[in-house]
Amino acid sequence: MQRRTIDTDPGDPAHEVDQAELGRWVTHGAIGGLLTGFVFALFEMVMATVQMGGEAFFMPLRMIGGIALGSQALEPSSTSLLEAGGAGIAVHMMLSATFGASVAAVAGLVAPIRSSTVALVAWTSLAGLTLWLVNFYVIAPIGGWRWFPDGTDPVIQFIAHTFVFGSLLGLYLDRAVRTRRSDPQLSRG
Repeated sequence: MQRRTIDTDPGDPAHEVDQAELGRWVTHGAIGGLLTGFVFALFEMVMATVQMGGEAFFMPLRMIGGIALGSQALEPSSTSLLEAGGAGIAVHMMLSATFGASVAAVAGLVAPIRSSTVALVAWTSLAGLTLWLVNFYVIAPIGGWRWFPDGTDPVIQFIAHTFVFGSLLGLYLDRAVRTRRSDPQLSRG
């Protein structure tokens, strides 16, 4: 059976990526995105409570739900928590899995990133930071979701996106894909 590879640097066989290996990166990127997306959402909810009191616990889910439902999702009198929170969870988890898979695909294709824990975590952290800046300050205003840049604390968002999502995603990928590949005992399963 012939292995199918993707050559990321013509002329250097060390830069070839087996398609099955790339598939593992993407699959684990989606899984890692879901896992770190859950931790990220919980972090956001706890920080909203710390900063604004117990009634703000579900506000991050309402804000994300507003992407699909509009600004009325932010108002408990207009949209039930079940509807706004349910939409928020669905949108957030879909975006987390998609972003995780995309970031992992790049890591799987770029040899210097996929071959080092430090490079991998640096890449995913940078990607998380970029996600925040682009989503909050470019996409949100265009989409009419001003509550993201206007209604959140930039320090909390920096920490949440860069470290809680980005760094944790990199650590997960390091253990799930990179380390597993290099350890013959782990590679068998």
